Amino acid sequence: MATILVPLPASDFDPTEAAVPWQVWRALGHTLVFATPDGRMGAADPRMVTGDGLGLLAPLLRADANGRQAYDALVQSPEFQNPLAYGQLAATACDALFLPGGHAVGMKPYLESVLVQAKVAAMFEAGRPVGAICHGVLVAARSRNASGRSVLYGRKTTALTRQMELTAWNLTRLWLGDYYRTYPQTVEEEVTQALAQPGDFIQGPPALKRDHPERLDLGFSVRDGNYLSARWPGDAHRLAHDFAELLPGP
Repeated sequence: MATILVPLPASDFDPTEAAVPWQVWRALGHTLVFATPDGRMGAADPRMVTGDGLGLLAPLLRADANGRQAYDALVQSPEFQNPLAYGQLAATACDALFLPGGHAVGMKPYLESVLVQAKVAAMFEAGRPVGAICHGVLVAARSRNASGRSVLYGRKTTALTRQMELTAWNLTRLWLGDYYRTYPQTVEEEVTQALAQPGDFIQGPPALKRDHPERLDLGFSVRDGNYLSARWPGDAHRLAHDFAELLPGP
C-alpha cells in the first residue's frame, strides 16, 4: 500500500478537502503522513467547520455533513495529531503527495512555502502521483522544475475557477471583506499563467451540487498522467477515489 504525504498550513485549510481524502485512503489501507510549518497539529478554517459569520449562506458555503464528520474523525487520528515539520519534507520518503486547499489568510505560509514547493517538484521529477484541489493547485503551479518552469507546464489541470471564487467573494464581501480572495489575482488566473497554453486549464461542468459517497459523478477531476486535480470541496470524494487508482496496491 502507499504512503501519502499531505502538507498543511498551521491553520485555515479546508476541512473537507483534507479530511475526506484522508478518510477514503485510510479505509483502503493506505498510510497518511501530515506536515505543518512547525510540526504542530494544524487546524482547519473554523468558519468552514461551523458556518459562523456566513449568515444565511452557511448551509451553502460551509462544509457539509460528510465533510464535518470526516474532519471530526481526522482530528482524533494520531497521524494528524503528530505531523512532521516542513523542514523534514525533503528527507521524507513517500509514494504520493496530496495538496489540499483553503482560502483564508492562514493558508499563505503553506501556499508560499519553498520547502513544500521543492517537495512537489521532486515528486513530479520522480514520476510519483501528485494530487491537488482548489488552492492546493497553486502550490503545484508555483513549484519549479530544473528548467525553471512550473511543474504544471505542458499539463492539463483544473483548480478553483474564477467564477466560483468571485461568486463566493461577491456574496460575502459586504461583511467578510476579502475573506474569499486569498490574493488579488484569482486562482484560475495564476494557474493558467503557469501552463503552456490557456486551454490546458479545464473549468469543468457547473458545480451545482457537492459530491458524496453515493454520487461520485457529481464531482469533477482532471487527470494528466500521474497528476490529478479538482476544484472545490464538492469534488473531494471524486478526487479521493480517482487518486486511489494512481496509488500502488498491496
